[in-house]
Parts: sequence; structure tokens; C-alpha cells
Amino acid sequence: MAGYHPGEIAVQRRAALSDQAALSDQAALSEGAFHEEIPAIAADFLAAQRWLVLGAADDRSDVWCSLLTGPPGFLRPHGGRTLDIAALPRTDDPLADVLRARPARIGALAIEPGTRRRMRINGTTTPLKDGDTGGLRLEAAQVFANCPKYIQRRSPAPSRAEADTTVEDDRLTDTQMDLVRRSDTFFIATTDGSGDADANHRGGSPGFLRAHSPTLLRWPDYVGNAMFTTLGNLWLDPRAGLLIPDWESGGLLRLTGTAHVLWGEEPGDRTVEFSIDRVLSTSSGGLIAEGVPHYSKFNPPVLPAVPRGVPR
Repeated sequence: MAGYHPGEIAVQRRAALSDQAALSDQAALSEGAFHEEIPAIAADFLAAQRWLVLGAADDRSDVWCSLLTGPPGFLRPHGGRTLDIAALPRTDDPLADVLRARPARIGALAIEPGTRRRMRINGTTTPLKDGDTGGLRLEAAQVFANCPKYIQRRSPAPSRAEADTTVEDDRLTDTQMDLVRRSDTFFIATTDGSGDADANHRGGSPGFLRAHSPTLLRWPDYVGNAMFTTLGNLWLDPRAGLLIPDWESGGLLRLTGTAHVLWGEEPGDRTVEFSIDRVLSTSSGGLIAEGVPHYSKFNPPVLPAVPRGVPR
């Protein structure tokens, strides 16, 4: 999986219509961050983490973004490509049946908002044991770090409360729409059409993620490192999953649906539109972060809603 796939290359070209040379240079520089093994510095970082974001497709081919938590050391790199994860998703997690039962292609994101560091590992998991006390073994195919842009500095910790029964719907409630409107962080899972998955972070000032209706969200795609891993996957497969944490309550809002890019007239003007198919929410069992975060200096101002652009 080293290097860019056709969807990423297509988006890089589409995004660079006004300045092909500059964006191509940035993409080539970023490509050097791809590894097939877990570097030693990344192994130390992973071993210190208390939570991990996962993305994958379920048995219905819906894409979900999920969360695993544990004490420091629950992520155990073994050198080379192997990462053992001493946690399993809850039985009511949308990815539980897939991850607990058999090998699954997943995208994983370890992120430390307090230091604004993040590491992504895409590969295949297999269950280590049967039952609730087991875990997962991840064999990495692609390992890479990202820049600290748009990460709000806070110190999340796994919620001590057990998650309540998961509530399912096909649209957002008013309370969930309010959570969306005040969110400064969410996570997104995508696949590349062949089954390989990726999990990524999106951040901005509160209001950057908009709920235009109970079934339609939009957010701006801010300038990054020109990899376009998320948009490249969406170019090939519009299915996506979102995970929106409620830092105050420890609740989690999971959404699955389809996403596509609205390309604006100006260079770098891109908006992602997400249509919701299913909603799963729990009121606890996620992550808690007290107080107001230190917002990233890179967060652009939140602009008023603009008319819908033209899809690719």
C-alpha cells in the first residue's frame, strides 16, 4: 500500500488545476512519510496512548468509524508491522461482528490532542482470542504521520462510565444536531473501493461542521499536506462513517452514509457533503475532556453558509 492510489492521484490533479507544480511538489514531499513498518518513534508513541480510532466496513458494506480504549500499554507494537490491541469493540458497536469474528481490513488513527501528534496505520486485523477478554492483532500495510494542523489541544481520557444501550435512527435528533453545531473535532472513516480502509481526523473552530438538516452535514476541506487520503478514497467509493465525540458527557455519535466533494470556483475551495443513512448514539463510554480546548492557530474563521457548489 505504499504510495498514492488512483483516487488520491485524481484528487491531487483536480485540486491543482490552478497551480499544478506547487501541489505536486507538496504531494511528492508528503509521500515520503509512508512506511510499511512501524518506526521506533511511532512505537513509543503508540504504547503511551489510551484510545484508538478505527474505521472499517460492516457486513452490510456500510462504513463506520469506531473507538477502542484502554490503559497506557493497551497498544503493544512488536516491531516490524505488528501492533497488538488489548481491546475489542462492545457487542453493540457496528463493527463488533466484523472485528471480533474474522480478519478485517481497517484504518487506525492514534491521536494525542495534548501534543497535537497523530499516527495512522492501515492494514488488517485478526482476533487474538475468543470472548470479551481478547483483542486484535493489526498487521500494518501503510504507516504514516500527519501534520498537527486543526487539532485542538485538550487532554481526553476514556470515560469511566459504561456506555448505555445504543440508540439507532435514520436521522439526527435536535440534541444531536446541536452537538454537531458545537463540535470542533470529528473522525472520518473511508475505503478505497477495493476494501482497504482509512481513519482520519477533521478539526476546526466550532461551527465548521454544519447540520443543514437531520440527514445532511457539510464541512470545508481545509488545506493540508496534499495527500488527499480521505478525498481520494471518496473519489473511488462515496461510503463513509463519522464519529463525533461529546467531550463533556463522554457520549459518542456514529454516522454512516455517503459523501462527495463540492468543488468551488476558487483554488482550495472545497466542501464535503455527507448524506446520513444510519445514526447510532450512546450517552457515555467515549472520551471526556474537561474545560475549553486551546484551539489550533491554523483554524480558519468559520464563514457563513454559501450556496451549494458543483460536485466533481
